[in-house]
Amino acid sequence: MNFDERPILVFWETTKACLLACKHCRAEAITEPLPGELTTEEGFKLIDDVASFGKPAPVLVFTGGDPLMRDDIFELVAHAKERGIPVAMAPSVTDKLNRETAERLLHLGIKSVSISLDGASPAIHDEIRGVPNHFWKTLGAIRMLMELGFTVQINTVVMRSNVFDAPGIAAIIRRLGVNTIEFFYLVRVGRGTLLEELTPHEYEDFSNFLYDLSRYCLTIRTVEGPFARRVAIMRAQGLPLREGSLYRFLLKRAKELLGEPECKPSIQTTGTRDGKGIIFVAHDGDVYPSGFMPLPLGNVRDEGLTRIYKENPLLKAIRAAKFEGRCGACEYRDLCGGSRARAYAEYKKPLAEDPACPYIPRSLLKLKEDH
Repeated sequence: MNFDERPILVFWETTKACLLACKHCRAEAITEPLPGELTTEEGFKLIDDVASFGKPAPVLVFTGGDPLMRDDIFELVAHAKERGIPVAMAPSVTDKLNRETAERLLHLGIKSVSISLDGASPAIHDEIRGVPNHFWKTLGAIRMLMELGFTVQINTVVMRSNVFDAPGIAAIIRRLGVNTIEFFYLVRVGRGTLLEELTPHEYEDFSNFLYDLSRYCLTIRTVEGPFARRVAIMRAQGLPLREGSLYRFLLKRAKELLGEPECKPSIQTTGTRDGKGIIFVAHDGDVYPSGFMPLPLGNVRDEGLTRIYKENPLLKAIRAAKFEGRCGACEYRDLCGGSRARAYAEYKKPLAEDPACPYIPRSLLKLKEDH
């Protein structure tokens, strides 16, 4: 697909409203909708604009907050399906996500749902989500969705307080019959500014672990951790592996819980990133390169999403991999490109190098040797 012409994913933050109080919430969600939320008619217009990207149409992901907090969410989903747009949803696990609601979504054509699981025990998951007994409610919601025939993806944030739980989370979802998990490498935005990231070398360890975890017949994706693709390519090429203490612990724990791996590695290596193949529309219509990069590019109330995506100078630079520092010199800059959101959070420069990646490009190593 030509990412200069259309994204593959359009995320629409349908509302800021959510009944949870997650510690890492980039949306800083609250229990009531904020003023200025796109109306139903404005939502229809946005959906029509997504359709105008042409075929194949991008997948429209209804997210939030909690999209189920919108009274018109079923109307919006129905309109998207009428326009031939594939739709997915990222609901919160609350009483609103019940069997009746799920069956209605399924009837409207939604087949893919992502559910967040941030710990392998109630102690860790409930602490992160800010609601008691949420761990067990989450497992119940996953079972219900799987029984109804949804394709369920698990989303897991990666940060200091839960990184050691990754093998346990993988073991749980395997038992539930889920085979796709997306790890969100923490970006310190929203409420996440108060949380502790991993060090660059720990991120490298974790990315190497994901390569091995995918051998348990799991499809592994990352958000704001595109250097995991570099790691996967390097591992596939048989390049030297850095075996840090975090990697060794996670791999040992995975083998204890899951036994020996059975499949070939399967990590997504499509060269998407914030603003390249991905675009985010906020609750009030502001357009961002991603939900983790609060840098407004325009507003869908004033101009079409297609025009913003195709013509915005920053997005063009991101798609052309015109980066600074190590990311700009890196031989993997198009495959990976670093997290633009993390560069912006750290330096307020969206094209700066990703501070979470420890890799030194070969060109810089050679330059150092020459001097």
